[in-house]
Amino acid sequence: MAFEKMIKNAFDESRNNCRFGDTIEEIKEIQDYIKNAEKIYIPNKDGIKVEVLNKVLNEYGLPNAEILQINTNTADTNRIPALAKAYMALDQSECDLIIARGRLGIPGSGSLLIFIDNKGRILTAGMSPSHVIHQKSLEEAVYEEAVEALEKIGFEKVI
Repeated sequence: MAFEKMIKNAFDESRNNCRFGDTIEEIKEIQDYIKNAEKIYIPNKDGIKVEVLNKVLNEYGLPNAEILQINTNTADTNRIPALAKAYMALDQSECDLIIARGRLGIPGSGSLLIFIDNKGRILTAGMSPSHVIHQKSLEEAVYEEAVEALEKIGFEKVI
């Protein structure tokens, strides 16, 4: 089943009240989309998150991402800052996949690392509590969020 067709079929099932949850075929389509992404961007001011995310992507046999150096500070004025960062990157680039990380919601709500496709649809995500709760380094938190996001859709480490 092709990615776009899968999305349309799920939409039709929901509209017709006959959707009974995700299928393994749908998860495989998301995996294939990520595996086949040629241009992957991470909106960021510096390369710290990019290094960590590329380490995780390599561990799962996935293509590397590149930094998209944009100032995402205004994303924090949105209700879901991480998603706002992803959309800012999508609006400023031609890509297949965006991986963005930022605050989940209001200050103190924790962090969200999100994978979106080239149309802004959420593919998967990982979360962590506020730094003052988990006390982990940025690198460790990003690593764990990325692993959660990938394993949530059935990816397994190859390295």
